[in-house]
Amino acid sequence: MGGSGRRPHLQRTGAPGFDVEDFEAPRHNVIVFHGVGGVGKSTLSRQLEAALADAGRRPAQWGEPGWPADRILPVRIDLARSATAGFEQIVLMIRLALARIGRPLPAFDIALRRYWEANHPGEPLEEYLRRRGLTARFGEVLPQQMESALAEVAQGPTLPGTVGAVVGAVTGALIRALREHRQTARALAGCARLADLLEAEADLDTLSYYPHLLAWELARLPQGKRVTPVILLDTFEDIGERTRRDLERLIQRTVWLMPGAFWVITGRSRLQWADPALQGQLDYTGPTSWPGLAQSAVPAARTPARAGAPRQVLIGDFSPEDCDDYLARRLTRDGQPLIGEPIRQVITTRSHGLPLYLDLSVARFLELSRSGRAPQPADFDHDFPALVSRTLSDLTPDERHVLRSVSLLDAFDIPLAAKAAGLAHEAPAQRLTERPFIREDPFAIWPFHLHGLIRSAVRTTDDRWTPRAWQHAARRAFTALGEQWHTGPDRDRLLLVACLRQGLRLARDHRLDLGWLTGAAWAYISDSVWEPLAPPDTGDHTGLDTAADALVELLSALTRRQHEHRTRTVARLTTVLDTRLLPADLDEMALYYRAKAYRDIGHGQESRRGYQQVADGNGRLAPAARRGLAQAARLAGDFPTAHAAAQTLGWEGRHQRVLGDLWWLQGEPERAAAAYLAGRTEAEQHAKAGEAAHNQALRALAVAFYDPHQADDEIDLAHQLLANLDLRATTINAAIAALIRDAGDPALDDRIHTLRTEFDIAGLASMIPTLELAAAFHQAVFDDHDALAATLSQLREQTQDGDYAYYTDIASFMAGLPLPADHTAPRWLDSEQATRTRWRTLVTARQHRLHHNQ
Repeated sequence: MGGSGRRPHLQRTGAPGFDVEDFEAPRHNVIVFHGVGGVGKSTLSRQLEAALADAGRRPAQWGEPGWPADRILPVRIDLARSATAGFEQIVLMIRLALARIGRPLPAFDIALRRYWEANHPGEPLEEYLRRRGLTARFGEVLPQQMESALAEVAQGPTLPGTVGAVVGAVTGALIRALREHRQTARALAGCARLADLLEAEADLDTLSYYPHLLAWELARLPQGKRVTPVILLDTFEDIGERTRRDLERLIQRTVWLMPGAFWVITGRSRLQWADPALQGQLDYTGPTSWPGLAQSAVPAARTPARAGAPRQVLIGDFSPEDCDDYLARRLTRDGQPLIGEPIRQVITTRSHGLPLYLDLSVARFLELSRSGRAPQPADFDHDFPALVSRTLSDLTPDERHVLRSVSLLDAFDIPLAAKAAGLAHEAPAQRLTERPFIREDPFAIWPFHLHGLIRSAVRTTDDRWTPRAWQHAARRAFTALGEQWHTGPDRDRLLLVACLRQGLRLARDHRLDLGWLTGAAWAYISDSVWEPLAPPDTGDHTGLDTAADALVELLSALTRRQHEHRTRTVARLTTVLDTRLLPADLDEMALYYRAKAYRDIGHGQESRRGYQQVADGNGRLAPAARRGLAQAARLAGDFPTAHAAAQTLGWEGRHQRVLGDLWWLQGEPERAAAAYLAGRTEAEQHAKAGEAAHNQALRALAVAFYDPHQADDEIDLAHQLLANLDLRATTINAAIAALIRDAGDPALDDRIHTLRTEFDIAGLASMIPTLELAAAFHQAVFDDHDALAATLSQLREQTQDGDYAYYTDIASFMAGLPLPADHTAPRWLDSEQATRTRWRTLVTARQHRLHHNQ
């Protein structure tokens, strides 16, 4: 870490032939430190930033820096936090750091100001920076520098008539001056791509090219004022995990466009930019583009990268990819790995990335080979107890006791560890967390977890516990988790889900009574958010033998129904009910959600029977079951009965949503929208995010019938409320709302076909008639009589069982078509003629709007 990676960079950027506007030259401006979580990558990143900012804070072993301190400008960006805010904040943080230069960077600053005003209307940049806490870190210099840049470009002799103008006028005048090669724009004329970037649409993709303007501005600073930014990007793994390379592509582009900056990236895995297989996902890929990032012949040594040497430095434990790479290259013959892929997979899985385990496995492979027997994967499906024993040899008895207890937990904090161990004092747990085999994630609910290899092997040590001791420890850990959920100061949903995940696994694997899991399960379903819960299958059992087994399957079925066909949900819940292992109230939960699944796949009679059984039981879900019965009456076209039932449901029965569902069917979407708004407000007051999102999606659907412009905002809000939720049907409602909003658009047919396919996959038969009704509205607006006739035929076929049969009436009303003589009319809340008139008016109003917008 003496800086041998950065000295060549300074030499390269200071050479006469270096050109920041050369987009073709290979890049050598990146170094990567990667390793498993908790190995100290973030600590290293912070230490580098501190040492670069102040040479007095350099560790002695790094030696003296090989560059003038005033030529280096470090900025560290934690991508675990910035990934949430997005690429904008990353760009802003780089520019904020460069504000320390003490002078405007006009090419970039004008472009950024233009972008900001286009994408954040009414939100001053100064207020954004203050709200994000960035001014506290970087000061308040940037806004003044940007204003100074704007004023400098707009000064009289440069661009006459633009002094005091808004940024749009200044930008327009500057573009004209650059295009006409005026002398007045000579200060910025050297930036060949400035005019193109200022003319491009000010979107996120264009913003990702603005760093080129920063590089150009830095390169033209006077010789004595030049600085080299060193940009440290930490927790890089959050980029790929959260955004499927979308954000990574923007960041890579920034690195490429700023070749004068030096980038230090820390993350869990090797950077893949030199992999040609990523072509198409990222802008610049392959070993020619990134020579220093190309995979080396052996895992990267834990020494500083030399000029021309690989720039991928592994620290701490290996990632699975690195384990396989190491094993493949450790023993070779004629360039081919001696250790076959099946054996490498077993060793990699068992090692949990511990390098010493890999070396021991290689030694075992050689020993077996010398014995004359070909090694098999089963020969490596075990731990090395001696390795673990040596690792734990200096622990005190209390620390060993805590270690075994926390090996039952996926993650823990100090109080949880102490309680799981049954200790009255926390000191041994505190000391244990300071050991190198304890990993730490300071942002997690429980910050500590045991190294995977230690956790898997702790039961095989010479002084291991008896089965009864392990059972007692599991019960203590289970009880401690329940206490944290019941008494914790931050008893929120994150804690609930975390406790459930660990508690379900402990109860299932150790055959414990349900205890606090029953109350936690009810709390979990109360908001219909459905985070994944099912613990991993340990392979210790094949059926549902205990109440814990049944509860795991119940909650897993409820969660997975967002991703499985509803017939699969019915089957899984039926299996749970048939075991009769659950207490009565949890049986009611399975019965209610099976009734919902029956409704979704179009089995109305079975659905009503289940709802009635739950309602008769008068338990926790009785109000929801009564809502289901009211909905059943609505589906059958008995609107007065459904309306009367809605008056008795109250908040617990989601009465406003039931009313909204009734009103829009009567051709009164404005009344429906008002009811859904009231339902959303009630949900927000009760802190029920899932219900709020559901009401908002339905409100968007109602508004889309009468005001497409307002529907834009309502649909956007629905997607915002759905952003962190897993609600498939609600997301589809928002998609149907978008179809209704765009009725009359000739390109709508493809979107309708796509949604039909999605419904088939999800098993949401109950939603298909609503989609067809949206299609009928579009066809009536478009006066496509042939397509409408086909839709009416499909609706009649889909509603043969009686549910949604009135949709054929509504579709006919929309187009002003008569009903068949033998038609059985539903019981409208108003007269049939009044309902017909309202629906036809909605269609003609849309036609009138489209005609005047042409």
